[in-house]
Amino acid sequence: MILRHLPLVLGLAAAVLLPAAAPVAAQPVAAPRVTAGAADEPLALEAAVRTGRLANGLTYYIRRNAEPRARAEMYLAINAGAAMEDDDQRGLAHMIEHMLFNGTTRFPKMDLVQFLERTGMRFGGDVNAYTSFDETVYTLTVPTDSARLFDRAFDVLEDWAGAATLSGEEIDRERGVIIEEWRSRTQSAQGRVSNRLVPALLPGSRYADRLPIGDTAIIRRAPHEALRRFYRDWYRPDLMAIVVVGDIDPSAVEARIRGGMSDLRNPATPRPRPTIPTPARQGTEYVAVTDAEYPQTSVQIISLAAAAPTRTAGDLRGDLVSALVSSMMNQRLSEMTRTENAPFLGAFVGQGGLVRPAETFTVGAAVDPDRVEAGLAALLREGARVRRHGFTAGELSRQKADLLRGYERRYNERERTPSAALAREYVALFLSGEAAPGAEAEYRLAERLLPTITLDDISAEARRHFQPPTEAAGRLVVFAGIDRPDVAELDDAGLRALEQRLARAITAETIAPYEDRAVASALLDRIPAPVAAVSSETVAEIGTTVLRLANGVRVVVKPTTFKADEVRMTMTSPGGASRVSDADHFAATVAGAIAGESGVAGFSKDDLGRLLAGKSVSASAGISDVEESLNGSAAPADLETMFQLVHLRATAPRFDEGALAAFQTQQRAFLASIGANPAGALQDTLQRTLFGDHPRRLRFAQQLAAVNALTTAQLGRVYRDRFADLSDATFTVVGATDVPTVTRLAETYLATLPGGGRDDAWRDVFPDLPNGTIEKAVYKGAAPQSQVILLFHGDFASTPETRRRIDGLAGVMSIRLREKIREELGGVYGIQAQAVTTERPDAVYQFIVAFTCDPQRVGELSAAVRAEIAAVIADGPSEAQVSTVQEQARRGRQTALEQNPFWLSLLDDAYTWGGTPPAQLVSGYDALVAGMTAQTVKADAARYLGPSADLVRVVLYPESMAPAGR
Repeated sequence: MILRHLPLVLGLAAAVLLPAAAPVAAQPVAAPRVTAGAADEPLALEAAVRTGRLANGLTYYIRRNAEPRARAEMYLAINAGAAMEDDDQRGLAHMIEHMLFNGTTRFPKMDLVQFLERTGMRFGGDVNAYTSFDETVYTLTVPTDSARLFDRAFDVLEDWAGAATLSGEEIDRERGVIIEEWRSRTQSAQGRVSNRLVPALLPGSRYADRLPIGDTAIIRRAPHEALRRFYRDWYRPDLMAIVVVGDIDPSAVEARIRGGMSDLRNPATPRPRPTIPTPARQGTEYVAVTDAEYPQTSVQIISLAAAAPTRTAGDLRGDLVSALVSSMMNQRLSEMTRTENAPFLGAFVGQGGLVRPAETFTVGAAVDPDRVEAGLAALLREGARVRRHGFTAGELSRQKADLLRGYERRYNERERTPSAALAREYVALFLSGEAAPGAEAEYRLAERLLPTITLDDISAEARRHFQPPTEAAGRLVVFAGIDRPDVAELDDAGLRALEQRLARAITAETIAPYEDRAVASALLDRIPAPVAAVSSETVAEIGTTVLRLANGVRVVVKPTTFKADEVRMTMTSPGGASRVSDADHFAATVAGAIAGESGVAGFSKDDLGRLLAGKSVSASAGISDVEESLNGSAAPADLETMFQLVHLRATAPRFDEGALAAFQTQQRAFLASIGANPAGALQDTLQRTLFGDHPRRLRFAQQLAAVNALTTAQLGRVYRDRFADLSDATFTVVGATDVPTVTRLAETYLATLPGGGRDDAWRDVFPDLPNGTIEKAVYKGAAPQSQVILLFHGDFASTPETRRRIDGLAGVMSIRLREKIREELGGVYGIQAQAVTTERPDAVYQFIVAFTCDPQRVGELSAAVRAEIAAVIADGPSEAQVSTVQEQARRGRQTALEQNPFWLSLLDDAYTWGGTPPAQLVSGYDALVAGMTAQTVKADAARYLGPSADLVRVVLYPESMAPAGR
């Protein structure tokens, strides 16, 4: 289950993760069907949506959508969440969400999950739910090619809506699962910091003491009747919506909803659904919080405002203005991160949901712990620069082009929009009144509105967001960082004094306007002369054409209609980092990332962005252990640009000193902090246990030394050598294109790549995994939390059959471990078995079981895991478990076959490494799945998990449990 509360974590990817929420609509109604003309006219609900309301108040939204085929998304939205809890119910809204999977009238105990899994759906992925402050939403992805199964799924929705069992036995059993979810979410540095920030973000609000995870004392001891009271009070039809989107007959679905849901009754005297006001804040407040295990240091300036859902054309125009301001500011901050001596590791601005009546505008940066002042000063200074000088016409023009291209792409893909994305829109419409006019209407409006947005509009919006600290209201300045024992870190008062001092100094500064550089008009000064393909061969069974070029390059083309606006490319060339020295190995593995941050040829990354504004195109390069790779994606209209970029990535890499310096600064901060983090210590121990101190499997301390030693000269030398001969390369192109187009582009941009035919086969220069059973204990951290990793490994004879069978074994063990360790013993929130197989550099398997739990239960739960494994080895799984895993595999494959990334990976592997013959890529899969039986699972469990299997077991314990004298 997903719990939406407030994980305030600023990552190096520069994003604050806040819960998606929206404002209250006490009596949700369907948007009127009008055409948006004037700014104040409501945006019409897309005509393809069938909506209505039953006499009991239940609202429904139905839409036919065939992406993916033979599937439907079925959502039950409850307009009530943790904020509706009474004082004796804190945490029970979320607990009821769990309980609805543990028994209803027609699905006793775990029958509901087992039924859904037998349809081919996966618990936690296709079957899930979330609880937030304001709502609870249940989600199902179900097959529609079986009328019986689809009809039965409506029974699930109906039972959730009004027939939960809520038996005392199941309630008591689930308490342990909730506690383990609490442990995994809150008992960490991020959780502790978040707990400090929530009251500051929501001052004086009911939300501040209604975190969805709740009060553990109540969760452990709440009377059964307290849960039942919440269910009676808030799970009622006038607060519910049913959303069904998929490959369906809308008329039949509407009749089914009316027939099954009309009998639901509201309480005789329903409790009013409270409307919680926007949290109040005056002026600026300061919060500084540190933790010895916190993984990074950040500063954030968060402005709180009333939420403003998009309901009219005028609202959409306002959204466009806000998006343009954010994107232009983010571009400026991004440019700063790639300068030498950059003041921060990553920075961003953006708007986000907080709780339903409130939203935030955040300016934040991840900073070096020793450069907090420089990072905060840079944020304040850039705000002042925008406030004084605004943005340039060039910036606005480029961001308009990019923004409109995004709307255009959604419009082009409107017939292939995933049903889940549409379903989420209709849930938001019900809960908040957020308009859902559809991709076509949004594109047409954006096309009409963007030209009306002027620099004056942008400047006014920027001044609203980047006010001087002395004038801003409703503002929170946050410092979150690592608590270092020998350093006096900032406290609340120190943070206040720092920002106020910086603000005074910046007010007195002369700040120059932003300089917007001119951009080139073309990527290439000269288009290479095309070289005709040597041969062309068609494989009709899978719809591919294989070109052989004069330089040895092979090109595999598969035109598809899965996406109207998407073409993907990948290239694999054997060799990789195995062909470089030990001393160059680390440089090889990071060269692609640093080249990507540097740009390409004569273009810096920022200049490249200017040149490609309004295009949907990307290309990147990478070097892994045994191969070089090039990857690209583009809209069909930008396909030639993608080929040009790929050509330049291979032949004209760029390594800027500023990009390298930024990478080094980011990695130093990460590697310096991860040792203080319990999860980092666990990972480091596992790495050393598996690989020792091998120079090609660096631990964190070794990586730090390697990062510091990097030079642009070394990176360029290694990168150019690895891409100097692509005569053994296979390019695979999949998507909305055709063979003649790809042939023309390949003959121009791929046939002219360097060849030569040197011996570039990969080498096995990597460490072998250790033999026997090895157990390690790590004592790190203050939280009462353990993490357990069981890693079985050994030799693996890799064939399509063995890979399918070990994946099937992982599926069976995941089901059994969830039922035993989570549901029966209440020992974990999540536990999963995963099989990973490799053929290069060694043909080995790794079978991993991992979970988080109470440190006092490590021995008990580990023994239970081993007992489940032993039971499968001795007796095999049940036929029902085998059937479930088989159906999940079939359903997963059915969906994958209609996705470009799946075909890209499948064809790349088949043609590069010659595993499965191309003509058998599809035809043999069902037979492999059918070949899985209880006996094969039993045999595979003995083979891969039995006494002869090598095993590494690593357990993290809190420091308080360390043996004396350790």
